[in-house]
Amino acid sequence: MTGAGRGPGGTAIVVKLGGSTLGEHDTALDDIAALSRGGERVVVVHGGGAEITRWLQIHQIPSHFVDGLRVTDEAALRVVVAVLAGAVNKELVAELGGRGVAAFGLCGADGALLEGEVENAALGRVGAVRWVRPAVLEMLLAAGYVPVVAPIAVERGGAGLLNVNADTAAGELAAALPGSLLVFLTDVAGVLDGAGRLVERLTRTEADRLHADGTISSGMIPKVEACLRAADAGSAATIVDGRKAGALRAAVAGEMPGTRAR
Repeated sequence: MTGAGRGPGGTAIVVKLGGSTLGEHDTALDDIAALSRGGERVVVVHGGGAEITRWLQIHQIPSHFVDGLRVTDEAALRVVVAVLAGAVNKELVAELGGRGVAAFGLCGADGALLEGEVENAALGRVGAVRWVRPAVLEMLLAAGYVPVVAPIAVERGGAGLLNVNADTAAGELAAALPGSLLVFLTDVAGVLDGAGRLVERLTRTEADRLHADGTISSGMIPKVEACLRAADAGSAATIVDGRKAGALRAAVAGEMPGTRAR
């Protein structure tokens, strides 16, 4: 795939980092630093599923998933918030700071950036995002910061906190910043069809077909939905292999093979 581009207006680059692309061989954080130094407005959204699972195990709280979404009861929620908005978020801020980036860590509950509600009671304290207030991001970007966002939302009405799938959060933030570029850095080349071939351009119709026959499954489901959500709002969205050196910068330049939603 070529020509991913920034989208009209080039509002921001929204980068979704996952635990699988935060290893010793990727260059994601170096790429973010280079883009920031080059004047790009970068927003980072991170997950931390493996670390959450590890801490849940320590506290003897079982992990369950439905369609790639973690079932989160009240006990699990406290661990999720502590890991995502605490340890993982601040470690990323420190890592970027060490690369000369003015990073600012926050979660979706701060400034009511992400407001949600429980959509599926079977998932527990998992939120569907209903409202995005990007003003806090615009303020930080205008001041030269790189916002680093943990996917925790505030419940509508201020009743409590909600766990939000990080892919979903990234898609909603990109949709709230029309003209931005959403980049998913994953541990696969992109969306593959039933024969294992890379799907370079993914439409809603094609995504529905691949989902129905089981080709798109598990953790790829929220990534694809997030890309389509961003694309519907006028932003570009692409899924690329974040394990490759320079993947993020190549994706921004439209030179990285992957799957683009349209």
